[in-house]
Amino acid sequence: MKSTSKLVEEIEALKAEKKATILAHNYQLPEVQDIADIVGDSLGLSLAASHLNGIKRIVFCGVRFMAETAAIACPKVKVLLPELEAGCSLSSSITADDLRRWKAENPGAVVVAYVNTTAEVKAESDYCCTSANAVKVLNAIPPGKEILFLPDMFLGAYATAMSGRKAKLWPGECHVHAPISMERINRLREEHPRAEILVHPECGCMTNCLYLSSQGMLGEGIRFLSTDGMMRHVASSKSKEFVIATEVGILHRMRKEHPDKTFIPADEDAVCKYMKMTTLEKVLRSLKEDVHEIRVPEDVASRAKLAIDRMLALA
Repeated sequence: MKSTSKLVEEIEALKAEKKATILAHNYQLPEVQDIADIVGDSLGLSLAASHLNGIKRIVFCGVRFMAETAAIACPKVKVLLPELEAGCSLSSSITADDLRRWKAENPGAVVVAYVNTTAEVKAESDYCCTSANAVKVLNAIPPGKEILFLPDMFLGAYATAMSGRKAKLWPGECHVHAPISMERINRLREEHPRAEILVHPECGCMTNCLYLSSQGMLGEGIRFLSTDGMMRHVASSKSKEFVIATEVGILHRMRKEHPDKTFIPADEDAVCKYMKMTTLEKVLRSLKEDVHEIRVPEDVASRAKLAIDRMLALA
């Protein structure tokens, strides 16, 4: 078995030889984040992929829907996913057939699909969004238009509350974020009264947090942010202690970039098994053997690109 340093050395050499860029999501294993050229959230990585020049390969250390989005945004670049089984429970909660039926029941509605969806679902949608720009997307839709928001009901509740727009919400949820409850948040607020609380909008506590916050019952120390939003806030905040309500993989990046600050997970069990499937060994194999290339059929990609471009325009 090769040492970590040897794996990193081989990955760096192959990356240069094959003109590859490695993108890694904030939830990836620490050692995978450390060898990436860019680490970020779905929106940040989508933007990065769309602006890369002079490269021939993207090795996407994330899950399948992310690699599909990169393949659509960069049709001339080979997009590789090191672990083909890296899926997403939220993405799996709605199919293109489900969406077509929902649209038929609501003719004329504008469809907003969270980026955590398959390319086929994006192709049936009018806009994509991420947790970072969901509110902007809803605000960009002409007033009076009926909106269908999918698939995450907690993010949908957050986006509608913050934008003041009404929308019908698909009853999907992330198996990692949904269990992060109000009880956990309240307990940690008591245990760490000086800590700021940063909550991802997919969390199961979202609805209660929004209500209590609107009533002034949570004070000013709670914020609802995407993972890259969390990173920016931590960098600019004078606080020294933070409770982080999202998948625990981001704690590595936070602790690495801000060793003088303390980060407490809202739930130590908030681990995405799909994100953790990618290893250094798999990244190396991906570069060596060009596996696994993610391709999106042209007819699907061309329709999905319209929704993705609208998302990127509102980034």
